[in-house]
Amino acid sequence: MRLARKVAIVTGAARGIGLAIARRFAEEGACVVAADLHVEDWPAGQLTPFLHDVTDEKSWATLVDETTTLFGRLDILVNNAGIISHNTIEAETMESWQREIDVNQTAVWIGMRAVVPAMRRGGSGSIVNVSSTWGLVAVPSAIAYHASKAAVVNMSRCGAVSFAKDRIRVNALHPGLTLTEMVRAQSEEITGRVVAMTPLGRGCEPREVANGALFLASDEASFVTGTSLIVDGGYTAQ
Repeated sequence: MRLARKVAIVTGAARGIGLAIARRFAEEGACVVAADLHVEDWPAGQLTPFLHDVTDEKSWATLVDETTTLFGRLDILVNNAGIISHNTIEAETMESWQREIDVNQTAVWIGMRAVVPAMRRGGSGSIVNVSSTWGLVAVPSAIAYHASKAAVVNMSRCGAVSFAKDRIRVNALHPGLTLTEMVRAQSEEITGRVVAMTPLGRGCEPREVANGALFLASDEASFVTGTSLIVDGGYTAQ
Protein backbone atom coordinates (compact mmCIF):
# COMPACT_ATOMS: atom_id res chain seq x y z
CA MET A 1 0.00 0.00 0.00
CA ARG A 2 2.33 2.67 -1.30
CA LEU A 3 -0.11 5.53 -0.61
CA ALA A 4 -1.60 4.30 2.64
CA ARG A 5 -3.13 7.13 4.72
CA LYS A 6 -2.48 9.63 1.90
CA VAL A 7 -5.17 11.97 0.57
CA ALA A 8 -5.05 12.85 -3.12
CA ILE A 9 -6.88 15.13 -5.52
CA VAL A 10 -6.82 14.11 -9.18
CA THR A 11 -8.30 16.47 -11.79
CA GLY A 12 -9.78 15.34 -15.07
CA ALA A 13 -10.51 12.07 -13.32
CA ALA A 14 -13.78 10.94 -14.89
CA ARG A 15 -12.06 9.22 -17.79
CA GLY A 16 -8.79 8.44 -19.52
CA ILE A 17 -5.47 9.03 -17.80
CA GLY A 18 -7.08 10.82 -14.86
CA LEU A 19 -9.41 7.94 -14.10
CA ALA A 20 -6.54 5.45 -14.38
CA ILE A 21 -4.45 7.53 -11.95
CA ALA A 22 -7.32 7.90 -9.49
CA ARG A 23 -8.02 4.16 -9.52
CA ARG A 24 -4.33 3.28 -9.21
CA PHE A 25 -3.93 5.58 -6.22
CA ALA A 26 -7.00 4.05 -4.56
CA GLU A 27 -5.56 0.55 -5.12
CA GLU A 28 -2.48 1.67 -3.20
CA GLY A 29 -4.46 2.92 -0.21
CA ALA A 30 -5.06 6.60 -0.94
CA CYS A 31 -8.29 8.44 -0.26
CA VAL A 32 -8.91 9.95 -3.70
CA VAL A 33 -11.02 12.96 -4.53
CA ALA A 34 -11.64 12.60 -8.26
CA ALA A 35 -12.46 16.02 -9.69
CA ASP A 36 -14.02 16.62 -13.10
CA LEU A 37 -16.70 18.55 -14.97
CA HIS A 38 -18.18 15.33 -16.34
CA VAL A 39 -19.54 13.68 -13.22
CA GLU A 40 -22.45 12.28 -15.22
CA ASP A 41 -19.94 9.84 -16.73
CA TRP A 42 -18.69 8.71 -13.35
CA PRO A 43 -17.95 4.99 -13.02
CA ALA A 44 -18.75 3.13 -9.82
CA GLY A 45 -15.80 2.62 -7.52
CA GLN A 46 -13.94 3.68 -4.41
CA LEU A 47 -13.41 7.29 -5.47
CA THR A 48 -14.98 10.46 -4.09
CA PRO A 49 -16.30 12.43 -7.10
CA PHE A 50 -16.27 16.22 -7.07
CA LEU A 51 -17.76 18.55 -9.69
CA HIS A 52 -14.86 20.89 -10.44
CA ASP A 53 -13.85 23.51 -13.01
CA VAL A 54 -10.05 23.69 -13.04
CA THR A 55 -10.11 27.18 -14.54
CA ASP A 56 -12.16 28.63 -11.67
CA GLU A 57 -10.39 29.88 -8.53
CA LYS A 58 -13.51 29.56 -6.35
CA SER A 59 -13.98 25.97 -7.45
CA TRP A 60 -10.40 25.22 -6.40
CA ALA A 61 -10.92 26.83 -3.00
CA THR A 62 -14.07 24.78 -2.43
CA LEU A 63 -12.38 21.58 -3.60
CA VAL A 64 -9.45 21.98 -1.19
CA ASP A 65 -11.67 23.06 1.71
CA GLU A 66 -14.06 20.13 1.30
CA THR A 67 -11.22 17.63 0.83
CA THR A 68 -9.45 18.71 4.01
CA THR A 69 -12.72 18.85 5.93
CA LEU A 70 -13.64 15.33 4.83
CA PHE A 71 -10.24 13.68 5.22
CA GLY A 72 -8.35 16.00 7.57
CA ARG A 73 -5.35 16.57 5.29
CA LEU A 74 -4.12 16.81 1.69
CA ASP A 75 -0.95 15.05 0.54
CA ILE A 76 -1.09 14.77 -3.26
CA LEU A 77 -2.34 16.78 -6.20
CA VAL A 78 -2.32 15.48 -9.76
CA ASN A 79 -3.00 18.33 -12.19
CA ASN A 80 -4.20 16.11 -15.03
CA ALA A 81 -7.15 17.88 -16.68
CA GLY A 82 -6.37 18.84 -20.26
CA ILE A 83 -7.74 19.44 -23.74
CA ILE A 84 -6.23 19.42 -27.22
CA SER A 85 -6.91 20.92 -30.62
CA HIS A 86 -4.80 20.22 -33.67
CA ASN A 87 -4.75 23.73 -35.10
CA THR A 88 -1.70 24.99 -36.94
CA ILE A 89 -0.13 28.34 -36.12
CA GLU A 90 -2.04 29.97 -38.98
CA ALA A 91 -5.36 28.22 -38.35
CA GLU A 92 -5.48 28.77 -34.58
CA THR A 93 -8.12 31.18 -33.28
CA MET A 94 -7.91 33.42 -30.24
CA GLU A 95 -10.89 31.67 -28.63
CA SER A 96 -9.45 28.19 -29.08
CA TRP A 97 -5.98 29.33 -28.00
CA GLN A 98 -7.23 30.95 -24.82
CA ARG A 99 -9.39 27.99 -23.80
CA GLU A 100 -6.49 25.58 -24.18
CA ILE A 101 -4.10 27.84 -22.27
CA ASP A 102 -6.71 28.27 -19.52
CA VAL A 103 -7.26 24.52 -19.02
CA ASN A 104 -3.76 23.14 -19.68
CA GLN A 105 -1.57 25.88 -18.24
CA THR A 106 -3.32 28.46 -16.08
CA ALA A 107 -5.22 25.78 -14.18
CA VAL A 108 -1.93 24.14 -13.20
CA TRP A 109 -0.81 27.36 -11.55
CA ILE A 110 -4.17 27.89 -9.81
CA GLY A 111 -4.12 24.30 -8.58
CA MET A 112 -0.62 24.49 -7.14
CA ARG A 113 -1.43 27.77 -5.43
CA ALA A 114 -4.64 26.32 -3.99
CA VAL A 115 -3.17 23.17 -2.43
CA VAL A 116 0.16 24.39 -1.05
CA PRO A 117 -1.23 25.93 2.19
CA ALA A 118 -2.92 22.62 3.13
CA MET A 119 0.23 20.66 2.27
CA ARG A 120 2.32 23.03 4.37
CA ARG A 121 0.03 22.38 7.32
CA GLY A 122 0.53 18.65 6.81
CA GLY A 123 4.31 19.01 6.68
CA SER A 124 4.86 17.65 3.15
CA GLY A 125 3.25 17.00 -0.20
CA SER A 126 3.65 15.86 -3.77
CA ILE A 127 2.34 17.65 -6.86
CA VAL A 128 2.35 15.87 -10.21
CA ASN A 129 1.66 18.12 -13.19
CA VAL A 130 0.71 16.19 -16.31
CA SER A 131 2.42 17.60 -19.38
CA SER A 132 2.97 15.59 -22.57
CA THR A 133 5.70 14.46 -24.92
CA TRP A 134 4.38 17.32 -27.04
CA GLY A 135 5.52 19.62 -24.27
CA LEU A 136 9.06 18.52 -25.17
CA VAL A 137 8.95 18.02 -28.94
CA ALA A 138 6.67 19.36 -31.65
CA VAL A 139 4.74 18.59 -34.83
CA PRO A 140 3.42 21.14 -37.37
CA SER A 141 0.09 21.55 -35.58
CA ALA A 142 -1.43 21.73 -32.09
CA ILE A 143 0.23 25.08 -31.40
CA ALA A 144 -1.77 25.87 -28.25
CA TYR A 145 -1.25 22.37 -26.88
CA HIS A 146 2.50 22.60 -27.49
CA ALA A 147 2.66 25.99 -25.81
CA SER A 148 0.60 25.03 -22.78
CA LYS A 149 2.25 21.66 -22.15
CA ALA A 150 5.75 23.10 -22.56
CA ALA A 151 4.87 25.75 -19.97
CA VAL A 152 3.92 23.04 -17.49
CA VAL A 153 7.54 21.82 -17.48
CA ASN A 154 9.03 25.08 -16.21
CA MET A 155 6.06 25.77 -13.98
CA SER A 156 6.82 22.44 -12.28
CA ARG A 157 10.48 23.38 -11.88
CA CYS A 158 9.45 26.71 -10.41
CA GLY A 159 7.16 24.93 -7.97
CA ALA A 160 9.92 22.52 -7.03
CA VAL A 161 12.40 25.24 -6.07
CA SER A 162 9.68 27.39 -4.49
CA PHE A 163 8.31 24.73 -2.14
CA ALA A 164 11.28 22.49 -1.42
CA LYS A 165 11.72 24.15 1.98
CA ASP A 166 8.17 23.04 2.80
CA ARG A 167 8.99 19.43 1.81
CA ILE A 168 6.55 19.72 -1.10
CA ARG A 169 7.82 18.03 -4.24
CA VAL A 170 6.70 19.09 -7.72
CA ASN A 171 7.33 17.05 -10.85
CA ALA A 172 6.09 16.86 -14.44
CA LEU A 173 4.77 13.70 -16.06
CA HIS A 174 4.98 13.33 -19.84
CA PRO A 175 2.71 10.67 -21.36
CA GLY A 176 3.19 9.69 -24.97
CA LEU A 177 0.27 8.69 -27.17
CA THR A 178 -2.11 7.15 -24.64
CA LEU A 179 -5.13 5.09 -25.69
CA THR A 180 -7.87 7.23 -24.16
CA GLU A 181 -11.17 8.66 -25.36
CA MET A 182 -9.41 11.88 -26.36
CA VAL A 183 -6.97 10.03 -28.60
CA ARG A 184 -9.70 7.86 -30.11
CA ALA A 185 -11.55 11.06 -31.05
CA GLN A 186 -8.66 12.38 -33.13
CA SER A 187 -7.99 11.33 -36.71
CA GLU A 188 -6.62 7.86 -37.33
CA GLU A 189 -3.94 9.47 -39.49
CA ILE A 190 -2.52 11.42 -36.55
CA THR A 191 -2.64 8.40 -34.25
CA GLY A 192 -1.06 6.13 -36.82
CA ARG A 193 1.75 8.57 -37.49
CA VAL A 194 2.63 8.86 -33.80
CA VAL A 195 2.50 5.09 -33.26
CA ALA A 196 4.77 4.60 -36.29
CA MET A 197 7.29 6.98 -34.71
CA THR A 198 7.20 5.17 -31.34
CA PRO A 199 10.06 2.65 -30.97
CA LEU A 200 7.96 0.26 -28.88
CA GLY A 201 5.45 0.26 -31.74
CA ARG A 202 2.20 0.87 -29.86
CA GLY A 203 0.22 3.36 -27.87
CA CYS A 204 0.47 3.58 -24.10
CA GLU A 205 -2.19 2.13 -21.83
CA PRO A 206 -3.60 4.62 -19.27
CA ARG A 207 -2.51 2.35 -16.40
CA GLU A 208 1.11 2.61 -17.60
CA VAL A 209 0.94 6.38 -17.21
CA ALA A 210 -0.78 5.92 -13.84
CA ASN A 211 2.15 3.83 -12.64
CA GLY A 212 4.47 6.75 -13.39
CA ALA A 213 2.21 9.12 -11.46
CA LEU A 214 2.12 6.65 -8.58
CA PHE A 215 5.90 6.64 -8.32
CA LEU A 216 6.14 10.44 -8.33
CA ALA A 217 3.36 10.77 -5.75
CA SER A 218 4.74 8.11 -3.42
CA ASP A 219 7.45 8.30 -0.79
CA GLU A 220 9.59 6.16 -3.08
CA ALA A 221 10.27 9.42 -4.93
CA SER A 222 11.16 11.30 -1.74
CA PHE A 223 14.30 12.83 -3.32
CA VAL A 224 12.74 13.47 -6.73
CA THR A 225 11.59 17.03 -7.43
CA GLY A 226 11.79 19.45 -10.32
CA THR A 227 12.18 16.71 -12.89
CA SER A 228 10.25 15.15 -15.78
CA LEU A 229 9.19 11.52 -16.01
CA ILE A 230 8.60 10.51 -19.64
CA VAL A 231 6.29 7.57 -20.37
CA ASP A 232 6.33 7.43 -24.16
CA GLY A 233 7.74 4.15 -25.47
CA GLY A 234 10.87 5.91 -26.67
CA TYR A 235 9.12 8.57 -28.80
CA THR A 236 11.29 11.43 -27.54
CA ALA A 237 14.53 9.39 -27.49
CA GLN A 238 14.99 9.80 -31.25
